[in-house]
Amino acid sequence: MLNVLIIGVGQCGNRILDSINKEAFGGGKFSKYYSRQKFPSRVETIAINTAINDLKEMRHTKAKDRIHIPNLHGLGANRIVGKQCFNENKDLIMRNISERGDFDVAFVVSSSSGGTGSSFSPPLIKELKGRYDFPVYSIMVLPFREEGTIYLQNSAFCLKEVRETETDGIILADNQFLKNVGGDIQTAYDGINRMVAERVLFLLEALDSEMMMVTDLGDFKTVMAGGAGFATIGFAKGDNNTPIKTVIHDSLSPSGLLFSSNVYEEGSRAMIILRGDRKYLNIDDISGEIDKLSSHIGHVFKGVIIRNGETPNVLSVLTLETTSELEELYTLAVEAIHMEKEKRGRMAIRKEANTIFSKIDGLEPEY
Repeated sequence: MLNVLIIGVGQCGNRILDSINKEAFGGGKFSKYYSRQKFPSRVETIAINTAINDLKEMRHTKAKDRIHIPNLHGLGANRIVGKQCFNENKDLIMRNISERGDFDVAFVVSSSSGGTGSSFSPPLIKELKGRYDFPVYSIMVLPFREEGTIYLQNSAFCLKEVRETETDGIILADNQFLKNVGGDIQTAYDGINRMVAERVLFLLEALDSEMMMVTDLGDFKTVMAGGAGFATIGFAKGDNNTPIKTVIHDSLSPSGLLFSSNVYEEGSRAMIILRGDRKYLNIDDISGEIDKLSSHIGHVFKGVIIRNGETPNVLSVLTLETTSELEELYTLAVEAIHMEKEKRGRMAIRKEANTIFSKIDGLEPEY
């Protein structure tokens, strides 16, 4: 049995963690009080936030698993303040983690763009890597591109800093790419959180299951060690009439991935996990699709989980050799940094010139 640590940092990380717990507890409103989590492994979950209201919003994560870092009501997307806040509270956070016991693997889930998640995640991962031997993976959610210049520049620096922590891999999810999930903003965010949670739970099952064809944590490590340090996860579900090769293909297609990528051109290594009733898992169809992918990217690990009566499901973990989408995000981030810098310069000039207030110099109010 694997020992797994999942830490959700900041509002985005908290909500994804809560979605993971919701699925693991069975989804009922009060299930966390009377049911056991359905993780295949021993899983410890911790939510960290500087905003108490974000922690209070969590419905499926136990109070003992929520850590409030006192800083009024959040960091206002200021990563400089956030880093200082983490350093001041580092001992509290790390003590809480150490009290949970030993782990085989950890996942740190956060947004790259906000305040707490973006600023806490890099130093938190660095601390984990410095103190423990188990692999630590970052699950990082990128912002909607129209959310503004601060979020774009935060994302650029956050990703760079996480990469420099020697994390064992960064799994990317992209709000921009997934925004067609729902019509309104709340539905979209809920859908994104659910999609990430669904894939994480499937991955945990795949790493700690008895399989017909086995994949394990060692295989996952090998996959995540490939490419440029970035990865994404795909998922697809078929019905009674869907051939398994179609489900595999759908898990690798834009509609199945958490992050936009042409996996056949940008992929480096992969792990494909198939789950369902034996009658849906045709070995020739499976081999054909796996061979097609491996001919483009190299090695592909595959695992098969038999679930009697279940229609076919496929999880795909893919590391990326290159990523045009991330290149585009960094181009936008550079533009955002210059825009903010120019704006700050204009404001400094106006403040020095005192152009507005100088109009009433020498005058007194008349009543």
